[in-house]
Parts: sequence; structure tokens; C-alpha cells
Amino acid sequence: MQIHEVRTHAEGVVLPREEQLAWKIASIASTEAPILDETSQMVGNRIIDNAAVALAALNRTPVTNARRLALGYPHPANRGATLFGLPAGRTFHCEWAALANGVAVRELDFHDCYLAADYSHPGDTIPALVAAAQQAGKGGAELLRGILIAYETQMALVTGICLHEHKIDHVAHLAPAVAAGTGTLLGLPTETIYQAINQSLHLACSTRQSRKGEITSWKAYAPGQSGKTALEAVGRALLGEQAPSPIYEGRDGVIAWVLSGTEAVYHVPLPTPGEPVRAILDSYTKEHSAEYQAQALIDIGFALHRRQLRLDDIQKVVIRTSHHTHFVIGTGSADPQKMDPNSTRETLDHSAMYILAVAWEDGTWHHTDSYTPERARRPSTISLWHKISTEEVEEWTKSYHDPDFHGKKFGAEVVVTMADGTTLSEGLDNPNAHSLGARPFQREDYVRKLLSLGKDIAEAEELDRFLGLVERLSELTPEEVGQLHIVVPSDRIDAADELRVGIL
Repeated sequence: MQIHEVRTHAEGVVLPREEQLAWKIASIASTEAPILDETSQMVGNRIIDNAAVALAALNRTPVTNARRLALGYPHPANRGATLFGLPAGRTFHCEWAALANGVAVRELDFHDCYLAADYSHPGDTIPALVAAAQQAGKGGAELLRGILIAYETQMALVTGICLHEHKIDHVAHLAPAVAAGTGTLLGLPTETIYQAINQSLHLACSTRQSRKGEITSWKAYAPGQSGKTALEAVGRALLGEQAPSPIYEGRDGVIAWVLSGTEAVYHVPLPTPGEPVRAILDSYTKEHSAEYQAQALIDIGFALHRRQLRLDDIQKVVIRTSHHTHFVIGTGSADPQKMDPNSTRETLDHSAMYILAVAWEDGTWHHTDSYTPERARRPSTISLWHKISTEEVEEWTKSYHDPDFHGKKFGAEVVVTMADGTTLSEGLDNPNAHSLGARPFQREDYVRKLLSLGKDIAEAEELDRFLGLVERLSELTPEEVGQLHIVVPSDRIDAADELRVGIL
């Protein structure tokens, strides 16, 4: 692993390609490296995880609408990519499959994460890579390599470059990762991948307003759109088209004008070309459908529920936690919508106060039932919810940013003050399902998640067929990669034949 200094180059100086971050990423993506057994296993886990949450979201409105859009772009030779839920015999342009399947994976906020200098869901790369592999006729070994490079790229960028402090959405790290991973699975040369990375980042910078105030379904669309954008960039690069460069270091590039300016220096960790990539092992999935910093709060809520406290006797509740939790999903955000029972589901799953109140009161968590309007408007919930606030604690923020993965903490301490002035607390360093938590997720947990979320929409035999393919991922033929999705009965999927092309 090498740490690369990334900064804006001086006026009038031509920065050699070999010194540009995009070229360094492309060099790794174009060099074959050994694959570790544990990273191969984790790729399979994440494919299962994505399928589970996509099935659970299959008939939600944003996912249905994204599918309607993709249905308008069938592959003319029927050698394209599949859509979640539909038969493998129907294929679509990979860019639109990446969008539709990306929305399905992201809609419930229920798959993997990686938090460092910035935030990310590296599993968002997988829908686009599967779509590209299916359309290009690639086997499981190529897909596996592509996913590992995509994870490595996105997580390196997230480790070294903070976007959110400049109110830029984290999909600006996602699109270059998809471009790099797609270049790997297609076996493209460094030059072509470099151009695609430059183009992807240039087009993917958008503001964090998508995660501020009233949060809408665009939160689910943003990753899928970035995957689509990256595949389109790869397509242009394959035709010989070039892109703005140096996209990171240029005097009018991203660092100079979008991020911290011409004097800023970033440090991005990357493996050397040919070194095994293993970043995926430091990502972690969600046991509960909510923003990652809320995972530990749900586990803490369950613990508080077991105490059987009289909720009417509670005076106030303070969540002591990191900067991220306080300012992004806590009262430090100053978003009144986070305390409003009429807010959207997308807003509620970014409200630490709401999430703790519901987990505490119910002692359970459900990806749909915990967010219904009726649930949010329950008087007893509103009463408890409005007694909860957050505060940043330096120790929690420091642990959140610990450069040593094993020192990181994504939890909180919840301090409860009763009406008589007595206090009690519950806390967790990390969510139970985290790799550093009490019950780290293993393959059987991912399988159980799939079977639980998919049981009412997919047939058991179909789930077993899909799991069998994942078990043999590195050995899959191109034909089998084309079947690497889950088909559901036609009467269980909405808008299976409706299409909407643009405004028509």
C-alpha cells in the first residue's frame, strides 16, 4: 500500500499523466493481481446482500419508476443486462439496467457502508458492474476482479478525500470507482480507463442537498445515476474519446474549485499495481434498514426496551456521539424535518432521534413498518422522540476518524434522565453486526437476510438457484453471469411491462 499526495499543480506546469491520481487508479485497474480467498468470499456476501435489499424494495415507487425507464431501452440483439425480478430472457442496455438495479439496491438504505474521511456505500458499484459484465459477455472471474477494484477505488477515495465538508455528495467517489472496476472486468488498457475515470468524476459532482432538508427519492436514484454515468463514460472512452484532465489536480479541476482549493493536499492510499486488493474486507453491511450511524442506536434502543422503563417518566435523552451523527442525522443538523412526524421515509431514516424512539418503544425494527406514516404519528412516539437530542463528543469523533480500522467506533452512548433526576445509560462502540461488533455478519447471516427479505416475493427454489451461482462466482460462465439475478413471479412485480421514455 502506498500513500499518494494529491494536490493542484502549479500554474503553467504540465502534470505528467503518471503523476495524476486518475492514472494511478487506472494503472491498478489494468494490472492483474492475485485474488485472496477472503476477498472473493466477501464479494459473494455483498452480491447476496444487494439482492436481498433489492427484492425487498422491488415494488416501491422509486424502484418501479426506475424500472419503467429501463424498460424503454431493450437491447436490440437481446444481449444486454437483466433487471431485478424480470426473466433472464429479457435484456436491456446496461446503462439503464445499472440505473434501475442501482435504485433497487439503494432504496431502503439497507446494504453495505464504509465511513472514513467521507461516507460511502461501495456496494452501489455492483449493479453497474454486473450489468456491464452481462452485456459484455464476461464470466464470473472477470466480474469478481471488477468488483474488487471498484471497492478498492471507492474506499481509497473515501479514506483520503472528504467531499461532505464542501457539501458535495459522496457519489463523486462512486462514479470513478465504477469506471475503474468496469475497465478491469473488460480488460481495458490503462489509457482507456484513465479517460473514463476523468469523465466520470467530471460528471458526478453534485451537491449534498439530496441528503439535506426534505430528503426525497433522489437519494436512491443518485448512486444508480452515477453508475449509469460511469458506464456511458467507459463507452465513450472505448470509442477513443478523451476527457478533461487532470481532473483532480488541474488548475480548474475538482480539488481547486470544488474541494479545498489550490493549496490543499490530500493523501490517498492505493495498492501498488499487482498487489492483492483487500479494501472490501474493511466495509460493513447493515442489520437494520437505516443510515449507518443509526445502526448502533437501533441496537441500543433494543437494550433500552428490555429495561421496561416507563416512557412517561423520562425527562430527556441525550445521544452522545460523533460529529457525523450529530450534524448529519442528529439535532446538530438544524433540520426541523428530522423532528416532524409528517416527514418522508427518506428523512426519517436520517433522523437519529426518530430511529432511537421507535427502536426503544417497539423493541424491533422493520424496513417498512418502522417508517409508515401511522407509525411516525403515534403520540407516544412523538412524545419520546421530542425528548431526544444529540451532542458531539470529541472522543467519539476522534474514534470515528481513527486511521487504524480496529480503533474506529461508529456507535454512541445514550444518557437518559428520568423525571426524578436519576440517570442511566446504554452504549455501544459499534453496531452488533459490524466486523468489530458483538455479532459480526458471516455468510449465513447474508443468506438469512436474503431469505427473510425475499420470501414473500421470490420462490424458494429461485433463491436457492441464485445462491448456488454465488457460491461458484469465480467459475461462472458468461451465460451463468447473465443469470446472476433473481426472477420473481410476474404477478408479484409491478410495472413489469410498462415503459416510460423521457417525457413521452
